[in-house]
Amino acid sequence: MWGGRYAAGPAEIMERINASIDFDQRLYAQDIAGSKAHCRMLVEQDIIAAADGDAILSGLDSILQDIESGSFDFKTALEDIHMNVEAALAEKIGEPAGRLHTGRSRNDQVATDFRLWTRDAIDTIDGQLQDLQRALIETAEQHAETVMPGFTHLQPAQPVTFGHHLLAYVEMVGRDRGRFADARGRVNESPLGAAALAGTAFPIDRLATAAALGFDRPMANSLDAVSARDFTLEFLAAGSIAATHLSRLAEEIVIWASPQFGFVKLSDAFSTGSSIMPQKRNPDAAELVRAKPGRIIGALNGLLIVLKGLPLAYGKDMQEDKEGVFDAADSLGIAIAATTGMLADMTANPAAMRAALATGFPTATDLADYLVRELGLPFREAHHVSGTIVAMATERGCDLDALPLADMQSVEPRITEAVLDVLSCEAAVAMRRSFGGTAPDEVRARIAEARQRYGLDDT
Repeated sequence: MWGGRYAAGPAEIMERINASIDFDQRLYAQDIAGSKAHCRMLVEQDIIAAADGDAILSGLDSILQDIESGSFDFKTALEDIHMNVEAALAEKIGEPAGRLHTGRSRNDQVATDFRLWTRDAIDTIDGQLQDLQRALIETAEQHAETVMPGFTHLQPAQPVTFGHHLLAYVEMVGRDRGRFADARGRVNESPLGAAALAGTAFPIDRLATAAALGFDRPMANSLDAVSARDFTLEFLAAGSIAATHLSRLAEEIVIWASPQFGFVKLSDAFSTGSSIMPQKRNPDAAELVRAKPGRIIGALNGLLIVLKGLPLAYGKDMQEDKEGVFDAADSLGIAIAATTGMLADMTANPAAMRAALATGFPTATDLADYLVRELGLPFREAHHVSGTIVAMATERGCDLDALPLADMQSVEPRITEAVLDVLSCEAAVAMRRSFGGTAPDEVRARIAEARQRYGLDDT
């Protein structure tokens, strides 16, 4: 490659630090697709002869077949995927291969390849997240009436249904999909034809190549086209938030699967044993999902630092953009798949969830609401009365619905037997029929609406 002014080849250490083929070979399909679109445009614009174009296209198809069959020999000395493909093309078709690079640079070439790859990655991740939503909804539907403690500060707070709890993650994942969709819109602009940084004097048609590659439009500024990497930052930011949501769910699965909770059981498929303790069933899949955000957020932080001080236009620093993005995409993909698998595979224990409601007086708020609704007490006064009754139940060692009515009346004489209708966990759940509440009928309504809103109906 380095002929002309360079008489000597690069030093061995230079070759090692400069080469990117070990990781950017992932871009082979996008690189070949971009080259084919560029070639067809050059022919249409009478920049190269049709016969040369046919030879180039045939050669590129042959290279693609070689790579996909595993017979292609990637060479570190050729630095990157672009030069490896170009050199192979020259070996296959000879002199016409040199005409392919007319009107473009490796700068706009790599930017095009990486945008195409990121677009494909977003589409893959969106499909995976959609499958995760389906798994969440299917489990939620099965447990629309299964009562469990809802927590704040990891302390029992109010009764909810397991279905309602899982629907919270359906919404989180929905916003994750929205962030990726937004990012995709900004990814989907074509740098091809910006050349090194200033455009080209050749009469190229950037609209044609953009359309051929499925882009919405060419990028409007050639300097920006070759140097912009904010699309990778957006991809990593969306991935970091999605991974954080997965991590929260994974932490809950770890807690739920512990013997102290026993809310769910993971099968052998998503658990491991102990090397020394034969009774153990470790939730390793969930723990690894919990850890993955470290890699993904780390990739985002790393790339922000790489890019923060770069003057326009292209700098070799930008070669450092790919490994982190590739690793983050892999990490997010396996985390989504593992989470979806765990949800489909785990067995819920409604009895344990119900038993956990026996501690912490989760219907105390319902008692306060009764005092406001039926007796007309100001909420702050009702809060005090309820707290006093809770203290009394604590002393007696019983639940609120087991506390004798006379004891409650000793605190507030106007309390009647009607209070017993609101103190059971089932009653507390059933009453919360406000939009987005935990009542079983409302959970089912939100499931039906979510299926439609997120395109989850497979019928």
